[in-house]
Amino acid sequence: MASAAIFSSVRRRRSPSLEAFLVPVDLTQVALVQTLAALSSDLVSCFSDHVFFFQRRNSRSLVRKVEIFLVVLAYLRDSRSGSSSNLSPTAVLCFKELYLLLYRSKILLDYCSQSSKLWLLLQSHSIAGHFHDLNQEISTLLDVFPIKDLNLSDDIKEQVELLQKQGRQCKLYVDKNDEVLRLKFFSFLDEFENGRIPNHVELRLFFVERLGIKDVESCRSEIEFLEEQIVNHEGDIEPAASVLNGFIAITRYCQFLLFGFEEDELRLCFKNPKKPWKGLISQEMAHTFFTIPKDFCCPISLDLMKDPVIVSTGQTYDRSSIARWMEEGHCTCPKTGQMLDDTRIVPNRALRNLIMQWCIAHGVPYDPSETGDASAESFAAALPIKAAIEANRATAVLLIQQLANGSQGAQTVAAREIRLLAKTGKENRAFIAEAGAIPHLRKLLSSSNPVAQENAVTAMLNLSIYAKNKSRIVDEDGCLGSIVEVLRLGLTVEARQNAAATLFSLSAVHEYKKRIADQGGAVEALAELLRARTPRGKKDAVTALFNLATHTDNCLRMIEAGAVTALVGALGNEGVAEEAAGALALIVRQPIGAEAVGKEETAVSGLIAMMRCGTPRGKENAVAALLEFCRTGGAAATRRVLKAPAMASLLQTLLFTGTKRARRKAASLARVFQKCENATSRFGGSGVGYPFASNSTTNDVSVVPMSISVL
Repeated sequence: MASAAIFSSVRRRRSPSLEAFLVPVDLTQVALVQTLAALSSDLVSCFSDHVFFFQRRNSRSLVRKVEIFLVVLAYLRDSRSGSSSNLSPTAVLCFKELYLLLYRSKILLDYCSQSSKLWLLLQSHSIAGHFHDLNQEISTLLDVFPIKDLNLSDDIKEQVELLQKQGRQCKLYVDKNDEVLRLKFFSFLDEFENGRIPNHVELRLFFVERLGIKDVESCRSEIEFLEEQIVNHEGDIEPAASVLNGFIAITRYCQFLLFGFEEDELRLCFKNPKKPWKGLISQEMAHTFFTIPKDFCCPISLDLMKDPVIVSTGQTYDRSSIARWMEEGHCTCPKTGQMLDDTRIVPNRALRNLIMQWCIAHGVPYDPSETGDASAESFAAALPIKAAIEANRATAVLLIQQLANGSQGAQTVAAREIRLLAKTGKENRAFIAEAGAIPHLRKLLSSSNPVAQENAVTAMLNLSIYAKNKSRIVDEDGCLGSIVEVLRLGLTVEARQNAAATLFSLSAVHEYKKRIADQGGAVEALAELLRARTPRGKKDAVTALFNLATHTDNCLRMIEAGAVTALVGALGNEGVAEEAAGALALIVRQPIGAEAVGKEETAVSGLIAMMRCGTPRGKENAVAALLEFCRTGGAAATRRVLKAPAMASLLQTLLFTGTKRARRKAASLARVFQKCENATSRFGGSGVGYPFASNSTTNDVSVVPMSISVL
């Protein structure tokens, strides 16, 4: 525990916590001098011959101090005076303090030997301060060290006294050469900030000659380490995360400018393509390895808030969640239970800005909704410093050149890097598309290399999130067809899933829904993916089909492609049942759709099962689908639903406990049943009676907005 606390304090530039000052092990029942001698010996053996790239003088000075302590401890260990019973209370106390100082010394030296060069360079002042603090504490210890009580030999006493004298004169030392390099690194950042690309020769001199970063592997390791610092420090970092992202962007640019793509090509050829690299994980999956601050999560959905708003009680919720809560007829604050004075909601701009800063610092995708206020949009745009954007723009140019003219391996690497660049920030997505990446990615969609194809289609997905890129993708000759081909015949499951997600993203534009459905095999492939076993594949497919179903001209195409059968089958899958019921509610509004659903034996029973056991949103989609089925399908369809067991009690339950929309739909369905019963009774039939609680005849099938995940 002490190790973690001290190490954390070194990394975070904080004073060590109380835990760090506690002796890591219980020293009351151990041979104190022997333990200290062993620890000192281990430290000296590890670092006496180690060549530190940075903090050389500070490190050597600290190791020399430890060597003198080792001489003292070895002498005491080998003499009778070293036993715990022969030590004075002052000596015991000093030796326990020495244990902690040696322990901290080892952690600091380990940190300097294991951290990346660029990180040590950026933290040179901070780390020099830690060495100075440690030297001062050693000096304080030596001032009270009971030399006379230990019966040391004269030569050892002289060494300790000399160490005492040097300790009183110790000053903070920052290596001038290290400082020159640090300022040079910042000058590159400044050049990009001013719209200029640093000189190629100067970049090579800095990275290769001065820092010894001489290949792709070492360059990538530097990038990964810097990325991890942003994640691990949770915003408490210096330089600020936005500035550190600028340095990462510069280093990534230099990786491809100075070292090209050859070594990366070899890695792609010989490494298992199914096992992502550490860098890929740290960029794409970092958000799964840390906890979102509680204050940034909506109390209703428990998800990260995208558009936080304040209600009359002063509580903050995500706009979509509280709006749905109010639509369901609730008049109380979900968190406090207080009555809401009114339904007005006020944007919480301060919290939204904090969330955006946190997301950018941690590499979490955050695209404010287009309906959000302009000030928040401009604030979000200003968060990534210009240097990072310009360095990424320069990197994109290099990557697109490789997409156009590079070898197969280089194209694969370029597609992967474009995928990562397009993962966050509308600026990145905009300039990548403007630089001409889409035509080259389209060609790579047909690659026989599964890694290249997967990266290309995922890059296309990430680019499509930016609204202006949707038209660029759809209008690119053959691009939509190539995406559909990946959906149908993709070389990996991931590629097929991401192709479906891309179609869903593109179908957000109404006019593109018909074009997507008319692509040969598109709807069939989505229906097949919906039948697949992978949860994410099902989700990607059902959301795309839902969007396509909102265009009335797609109904016949979806029926012919088997989408209706797939959607009915999905009603029994909890993960996609809501969307499947919603899509069926849209399809049955047309006579041919109602007829097709009527031919599915399990359609009605599946929707009724959702009314009984589904989620609140699933129940309302199910009752909406049954209502539209009865209205469009006529008497035969109505009688079929009417005969379902316990239908009356299900409607009764929805009328009292359902969401506002579910209650309205249930009342309308009860009215349809009542009319059917009245007509039957005129011909000698008998009815069960269906009470309804509303006179609304609104014919609405709400389209539930869905989100797109960058990958």
